Amino acid sequence: MATLEPPQTPNGALPRRLSSENLKPESIAFGTDAATVVPDSNPPTTSGAHEVAAAMEMARRHIEGLTTAKLVPKEPDQTRIVSSYAFAFDIDGVLIKGGEPIPQAVEAMKMLNGMNNHGIKVPYIFVTNGGGKSESERCIQLSKQLQLEVAPGQFICGHTPMREMAQKYKTILVVGGEGEKCRVVAEDYGFEHVVTPGDVIKTHANTTPFRKLTEEEHENSRVQDFANMNIEAIFVFADSRDWAGDQQIILDVLTSKNGVLGTRSENYDEGPPLYFAHNDVVWATSHESSRIGMGALRRSVEAMFEAVTGKPLKTIAFGKPQTGTFEFATRLLQQWRKDTNGIDAPPQTVYFVGDTPESDIRGTNEFNQSSECSWYSILVKTGVFRDGTIPKYEALATVDNVLDAVRHGMQRELKKDLQREISGGKNPLIDIPNAEA
Repeated sequence: MATLEPPQTPNGALPRRLSSENLKPESIAFGTDAATVVPDSNPPTTSGAHEVAAAMEMARRHIEGLTTAKLVPKEPDQTRIVSSYAFAFDIDGVLIKGGEPIPQAVEAMKMLNGMNNHGIKVPYIFVTNGGGKSESERCIQLSKQLQLEVAPGQFICGHTPMREMAQKYKTILVVGGEGEKCRVVAEDYGFEHVVTPGDVIKTHANTTPFRKLTEEEHENSRVQDFANMNIEAIFVFADSRDWAGDQQIILDVLTSKNGVLGTRSENYDEGPPLYFAHNDVVWATSHESSRIGMGALRRSVEAMFEAVTGKPLKTIAFGKPQTGTFEFATRLLQQWRKDTNGIDAPPQTVYFVGDTPESDIRGTNEFNQSSECSWYSILVKTGVFRDGTIPKYEALATVDNVLDAVRHGMQRELKKDLQREISGGKNPLIDIPNAEA
């Protein structure tokens, strides 16, 4: 049977395979040549995960408008890649917890990459509300954690859809994350002028009476001419490391005249819009109980604004459960299927595996109601959700861990395929274009 090589870059070269050892995120950013990341310093010529990772990277570059590469055929092999279904994984609480891999995660990835009784591979992507890091940085990190070959194109972060906002806003305030990482991400997304709370404090030290910059923060922050600057939008890219200081600065911008710090709107309706990368109130860490996250900050800012101004504040959130994240994921999977199989449609079923009922499961279930393909929600018990509690939003399946989730989805598809065979229907499990009858 015929199989396909991952798409080639315009000059005919396949995506580079780079070791995660000492690899810098900017080396594999979307503005550079396509690449996959392997965990080994001396990687083998291929890996079980290579085909899916490389093809998904090129599909991502297609929808980002970065390539028009074509597929090239390769010699047949014994591994079949399905395209009728795919998996989408949350990361924290599903694959990783407290920076360490959840025990079953490595085996789950191996199963998807061909180590199963049927010798098939199943495509997958990662959809996380976690922010403050570029897709490239998350790719390197997960490759090391799971000892897995992955590509930046497989990652959709909470702030990924914000990339398109760079065409609308030029000067923005970016909040959250470690050090200068969020500024770097925003600049990589194409925002022309990115300022941070550190810039505000360095320029006007009395802005936050109880917050002083460290030596490193002071060195990295930039003095800005805020009196002659219109901040057009505020973006919270990642969890705040200083709630008091960040909220004070956000409030100052929101209550300003047209985003000019140092001014004050009379009606409190002239400030710029406020965007959050996601709306998770809690998230799973190595602590025995879930920790508060960006969604809690969002509610705090809204309450603070109303307490100060007497007016409600309308903010906007990306990430799960918002449909934009799921729409982007569907576009990516559809492009992957078109590139690799010549079928211009998303997989018939996408199994989303998450640990948070309020974002992962709610978002999957709600998007499934309007999606052209089926989004099937699976809840695991290794993260925010705790066994014995009743989730506000119920998944179509609840399992112990991510390995059980993968088994559930694959077994469900195999049963569907068997039913088609019994009824005399065509077997769509493996889509093989141009195969000989």
